[in-house]
Amino acid sequence: MLSKQQNSTLNSGQASLDTNQLASLQQLTSGFSPLQLAWASGYLAAKSEQPGSSPAIAPQAQASATLTILYASQTGNAKGVASKLAEQAKSAGISVNLKNVADYKAKSLKSESHLLIVASTNGEGEPPDDALSFHEFLYSKKAPKLADLSYSVLSLGDSSYEFFCQTGKDFDEQLKKLGAKRVAERVDCDVDYQHQAQQWSKDIVESLKEELTSSQSADVVTLPVNEVASSQYSKESPYEAELLVNQKITGRDSAKDVRHIEIDLTDSGLTYQVGDALGVWFENDESLVNDLLATVKLTGEELVNVGTKEQSIKQALIETLEITQSNGKFVEFWANQSDNQVLKALVEDKSALREFALENQVIDVIKLAPASVDAQALASSLRQITPRLYSIASSQSEVDEEVHLTLGVVQFDKQGENRLGGASGFLSQRLDEGGKVKVFVEENNNFRLPQSDDTDVIMIGPGTGVAPFRAFMQEREARDAGGRNWMFFGDQTFTQDFLYQVEWQNYLKSGLLTKMDVAFSRDQAEKVYVQHRIQEHAADVYAWLEAGAHLYICGDANRMAKDVHQALIDVIVEQGKKTAEQAEDYLKTLRADKRYQRDVY
Repeated sequence: MLSKQQNSTLNSGQASLDTNQLASLQQLTSGFSPLQLAWASGYLAAKSEQPGSSPAIAPQAQASATLTILYASQTGNAKGVASKLAEQAKSAGISVNLKNVADYKAKSLKSESHLLIVASTNGEGEPPDDALSFHEFLYSKKAPKLADLSYSVLSLGDSSYEFFCQTGKDFDEQLKKLGAKRVAERVDCDVDYQHQAQQWSKDIVESLKEELTSSQSADVVTLPVNEVASSQYSKESPYEAELLVNQKITGRDSAKDVRHIEIDLTDSGLTYQVGDALGVWFENDESLVNDLLATVKLTGEELVNVGTKEQSIKQALIETLEITQSNGKFVEFWANQSDNQVLKALVEDKSALREFALENQVIDVIKLAPASVDAQALASSLRQITPRLYSIASSQSEVDEEVHLTLGVVQFDKQGENRLGGASGFLSQRLDEGGKVKVFVEENNNFRLPQSDDTDVIMIGPGTGVAPFRAFMQEREARDAGGRNWMFFGDQTFTQDFLYQVEWQNYLKSGLLTKMDVAFSRDQAEKVYVQHRIQEHAADVYAWLEAGAHLYICGDANRMAKDVHQALIDVIVEQGKKTAEQAEDYLKTLRADKRYQRDVY
């Protein structure tokens, strides 16, 4: 508000304002700081010396002093980085607007002055579900020119995929094409992104601090509401939980080893929603570490630095460094270390390199081309362990302070030696019931039941993809949901691989599960998969979708999800009398409306 002295001045002599004008001016300046009032006073004084000119507010007074931070996150990593970035900016005195890109009106870009985007990439180079509309807008004719926008992008991805960090690259390149100016070059982070993300955040806040706090600053940051109840435990500070149950649920003659895992969360304060994932930290197998050390001729006692921590190379290989998953960068390092021509040839073929890295653990690469190595060089060549995320297979409405997982044990033979996955080997074979495992909840807002319990759902989850749908059914039962439920499940054989068979049969008997269609690929001469069952029931699938059903897919991203997506396209083309392009648009609309959600890996 204006002071009494200012009111008196404005009402004196011929310069007086009428009541309405004075009220308008008071409203306009009500939120101004003393410095801003002084600036406005000087500006108006200057304008008064220019006859005939109208005292419009100067363009620089309209410029936003707010830093907008958008995150495009599929599993929560990008959201976590963006939230920490927002807190850093807040601490530097910068006013921050932090938003999920799904909640941001893309047309507002034209009025932004500073924008930072933290974006993950989904599947084969696709934007996360929340970012689909924003991505499409940037590439549309509706996208505005952005000559007044300063921006930067941090990309999160996995270099084992062909389209590494593609979403971040798309955002960066398109914003540049629209005329925006980079305040810092895009940074593309691999799965061990923490250090790079921290450095980028620190540098970007430091570079913007003076510019964004020179005119005005605020100590308020718009943070998203965390849907998981507050707990002191997180990815960085996990809860040490007790393993209650480790039960094999595939038959003796099954080609797969699938476990039902139950973990105790009592007194942790951790809660979750159906659709969320559980993050699991693990230690590597000591016998595998000993084999690796012997192969590279190290004793294990050599001291190395990993990040800010000094420890023995053996301890680092057990607790800190990733050895059950290889990657292209390590293969390239070892090709040079060993001077092996086979590996060097692989490095020149990116597609073959990715495939080789996925099929060989670190020790397999080393044994292919034996060589000695300095302990620190070995440690520096390896990624740090990242937690594995598992779709939660339970509803807390049913299991209270427990969390259940459906765990497929990763195991394969390599030249007569058995190889196990990192987390799956730890949980299934090295951790006894009653033992401790470090866990945290990773929320997944892109895989949620409909808000209305009367909405129908179609669930497609072969193999361990059944996990979240077991949780869905427990939740729908607890809420006495009236919507219909249709499950498509597939695996190799009926007798050995029908996961949670009794539970599904009970849901059918009670009427909670309206329909269940199964496909067991090896029970007949011709292979039958879930996509074939979808096509067989094309008319009903399309009718359910037209009636408003929500559609969910969980499981293998490389083949199953693609095959099911194509089957859905075929169903929509056939039943909806549409072209393939129109069918794709139909599914895009479902995804934008949160009616087509996928949890694929």
